[in-house]
Amino acid sequence: MTVAVVRLGVGNTASVMFALERLGAKARLTADPKEIEEAERVILPGVGAASYAMGRIDDAGLKNALVGFNRPMLGICLGQQLLFEESEEGDAIALGLIKGKVRRLPSSIAAPSPHMGWSRLQELKPHALLEGVRDGDYCYFVHSFACPLTDCTLAVAEYGAAFAAIVGAGNIFGCQFHPERSGETGRRILSNFLALSC
Repeated sequence: MTVAVVRLGVGNTASVMFALERLGAKARLTADPKEIEEAERVILPGVGAASYAMGRIDDAGLKNALVGFNRPMLGICLGQQLLFEESEEGDAIALGLIKGKVRRLPSSIAAPSPHMGWSRLQELKPHALLEGVRDGDYCYFVHSFACPLTDCTLAVAEYGAAFAAIVGAGNIFGCQFHPERSGETGRRILSNFLALSC
């Protein structure tokens, strides 16, 4: 199983690569459109600003390769946000693979921004990506912006407000949390992603 992990220069890709290799995948960190097009799976990781990440995607000529990829692709953290149409963060125009606009999480004394820590997955929909994952399982989040609840939401989390923790549309998937840092639940989701039929 060849997995292209997209190199954007935003975020710690080493932990993602290590998690994939432990699952037996042949992971390659790349910003080469041809390698992305030829991969069996693509993972789009990232932390930081959506506008900066989209600039890196455009500069590297990756947008067409990502939008045209027809096998399973997984966005992680900022990578999930980039799957949507746009983000309030820097008024970024994103990849447009899933309808909706990413918005800033509300901040309060009870739930200060950014959201950093463990939160429960809720309202899980039946899907092969979530096989063996239970309602109430905890995952590790680090983010200030969040994806809206839509028909593509596969699981919900709450921090000041409810948001899409996991999304899926066809072969396009996203996790707002970091599966590579989310223990057994994250390992199971990554394993399920690798096992998805195209």
